[in-house]
Amino acid sequence: MTELKQLFDLTGQVALVTGGSRGLGQEIAEGLAEAGASLMLLARREQWLSPAVEAMQQRGFRCAGALCDVAKPAEVEAVVSQTVATYGQIDILVNNAGIVRDRTIVKMDESDYDAVIAVHQKGTFNTVRHAAPIMKDAGYGRIVNITSSAGLRGNFGQTNYGAAKAAIMGMTFVWALELGRYGITVNAMAPAGFTRMTENLYAGAEPPADQDPALNAPLIAFLASEGASYVNGQVLGRTGFAYTLFQTPRQIATMWCDGGWTPQQVSEHFHEVLGQHLQPVGMGDHPLLGKKD
Repeated sequence: MTELKQLFDLTGQVALVTGGSRGLGQEIAEGLAEAGASLMLLARREQWLSPAVEAMQQRGFRCAGALCDVAKPAEVEAVVSQTVATYGQIDILVNNAGIVRDRTIVKMDESDYDAVIAVHQKGTFNTVRHAAPIMKDAGYGRIVNITSSAGLRGNFGQTNYGAAKAAIMGMTFVWALELGRYGITVNAMAPAGFTRMTENLYAGAEPPADQDPALNAPLIAFLASEGASYVNGQVLGRTGFAYTLFQTPRQIATMWCDGGWTPQQVSEHFHEVLGQHLQPVGMGDHPLLGKKD
């Protein structure tokens, strides 16, 4: 038990959390700090950042903050350097920063698409691109990318968000392969919880207890620990009070024909073979499912 506690203890570790000043990111940061990590919180606006950093410091946590638009590589490079200058290292990176611009495909503007892709997908690339070399030189690192069931299973009105979150899943797999040899693990989590980004789902009603965003923090704290060294390239999630594990798209059925197929043959045999295994689309019970555009 003592050895396990030491493996989980984040004392002496430095965690950089994007979007760490509010909502899910703030809960993640608190979970890491409670486990002993020192924090660097990133946010786009001073009115969000300063109160969050001050609140952490008042609780006795070692915490600094920096303004940063993660979609801009130069700003990310600067705050990564600032983190190293402040603490001497970066051990943990949580890519949580995000925005939404929900519209159906027939109503979505290019600007809606580009803005969400820039923050989620490009922002995740930017932070890992600049933090990974530091972790590589140290021979240790923990990266947790925040994905979403919108990208893993689809969600109404979220072409941009779903595309970005699916891309984050793909990047997680690639980086797990590339960085694992250097003692760096890269995993993704699809969290759940009532935050400013999901407040419209409840239309003013009180969210259920299992939508507390703090419920995501323990799993991320574990993934950020030395004890999670065997967990790499995985996509995890949360449903209610349960943590879940997603599997990557994989072949589950085969339809074979010697010499190849004609379209007519595919039509004749598809239903009886592959058609028996078609997966459902969407996130299940959801207020938006079934609504018109």
